[in-house]
Amino acid sequence: MPTVAFHTLGCKVNHYETEAIWQLFKEQGYERLDYENTSDVYVINTCTVTNTGDKKSRQVIRRAIRKNPDAVICVTGCYAQTSPAEIMAIPGVDIVVGTQDRRKMLEYIEQYKDERQPINGVGNIMKNRVYEELQVPAFTDRTRASLKIQEGCNNFCTFCIIPWARGLMRSRDPEEVIRQAQQLVDAGYKEIVLTGIHTGGYGEDMKDYNLAMLLRDLEEKVEGLKRIRISSIEASQLTDEVIEVIDNSNMVVRHLHIPLQSGSNTVLKRMRRKYTMEFFAERLEKLKKALPGLAVTSDVIVGFPGETEEEFMETYNFIKEHKFSELHVFPYSKRTGTPAARMTDQIDEEVKNERVHRLIELSNQLAKEYASQFEEEVLEVIPEEIYKEKPDSGLYVGYTDNYLKVVFPAAEDMVGKLVKVKITKAGYPYNEGQFVRVLEEEKTTAVS
Repeated sequence: MPTVAFHTLGCKVNHYETEAIWQLFKEQGYERLDYENTSDVYVINTCTVTNTGDKKSRQVIRRAIRKNPDAVICVTGCYAQTSPAEIMAIPGVDIVVGTQDRRKMLEYIEQYKDERQPINGVGNIMKNRVYEELQVPAFTDRTRASLKIQEGCNNFCTFCIIPWARGLMRSRDPEEVIRQAQQLVDAGYKEIVLTGIHTGGYGEDMKDYNLAMLLRDLEEKVEGLKRIRISSIEASQLTDEVIEVIDNSNMVVRHLHIPLQSGSNTVLKRMRRKYTMEFFAERLEKLKKALPGLAVTSDVIVGFPGETEEEFMETYNFIKEHKFSELHVFPYSKRTGTPAARMTDQIDEEVKNERVHRLIELSNQLAKEYASQFEEEVLEVIPEEIYKEKPDSGLYVGYTDNYLKVVFPAAEDMVGKLVKVKITKAGYPYNEGQFVRVLEEEKTTAVS
C-alpha cells in the first residue's frame, strides 16, 4: 500500500484543503502517515501570506527531501501558486501544483514515476472563475468541522498578496455546500465553521443568491446541525439582511470575527480598505442591538507604513470604545510584491513592538471584561479535548457559542456533543465551569 504524509502551513483554508487532498489519495488506496515518518509521497501545503511563510515553506520542503530522498515531493498551496519557479529550483522537488487543479496531483505522481521529470502544474489563477469542488466528509481532528464556501478575493488591500495566490472571488454552489454540511453532520459534527479566503463575500459573484440566503438554507435543510459559525466577515458584508438572519437564527452563534486592521481612517485609506470607522461603528452598533451579548473578535495590523502615534491611538480608542472581545494583533511585516512593502515611511521595529504590546494588554483586559458578564450563567459548550495543562484531572476544554474557552469536568463520551455548563469563574484565556447536563442523547454515532 503506497503511503502519503502531509504538512500544512498557514490558515484554516489550507488545513481544510489538506483534508480534501487526503480524500483524493485515500480513494486511490494510499495510507496516511505522520509527517515525521518515512513516506512514499510527501505533500507540502504552503503559505505565502508573509515572507516568513515562504521561508518556513522552503524549510519544510527541504526537511521532507532529507527524510526520504527517494520519495515523490509534491508542493501545493499559495506559495506554490505565486512562486512556482522558486520551488522548482529546490533540488528534490518533483511536482508543483498551485491553488487549483488539485485533482491532477495523483495523475502527476503517476506521470512522474514513469518519466522522472519534474512537473510544474501551476496555471494562471487570475483567469479562473470557477470554484474547485473538493469533498471533505470528515476531519482528522474531530470536533469542529470547517466547510469551505468560497475561494479568492477581489479586494487587493495594499499589504496583501493573497488575491495573487488565490485568484478572484468565486462562490461554491449552494447545493454543494448544503450537501457537504449534511454529510458532516451525519459524520457526527454538531458545529460547522463556514470558511473561505473572503468568507463573507459569498454570493457576490452570483446573480440571485447571497450569504444571508445560504445561512437560512443551512438552517432549514441540514438535519441535526446545531451551530453555524462564520469564520470571518467584513463589516461591509454585514448587510441588514445578514444581521436579520443572524438575529432570527437558532444556529448562527453569537460570535463574529470582523477584521478591523486599523481604527484610523487615514491608515485604512493607505491600506486600501473599503470602509470608514464611522461605517464600521454603525454596523457594530446595529449588530449589538440585534444580538445582545455578541462576541466580536478582530484582526489588527499595527505599525503600517506611516502610522503616527495619533493614528495608533485612534485605533486603540476605537477598540476600547467598542469593546471587542478579543484581538489578533500583528506587527506589520513587509510582503514582497505588495504596494505597502514599497512605501517609504516604514515604521521602526521597536515602535511596532511597543504598540503591539499596548494593544495586546488592552485585548486581554477587554477579553476579561467580556467574559465577566457571563459568570454564573449556564451556557452551551461542545467539549473538544482533554485540558492539556492537567491531563489527568478529568477536565476538558470546549467553546461556548460566543467563543468563551471553558475548562470543566467532563467525560470522554461527551466530546463533540452539546452540553450545558455553568460558568463559575470568568477569566482569560480560560473560564472555569461546572458541568450541568448533556443536552440530548445522540441517535447517530458520535465522531470517533
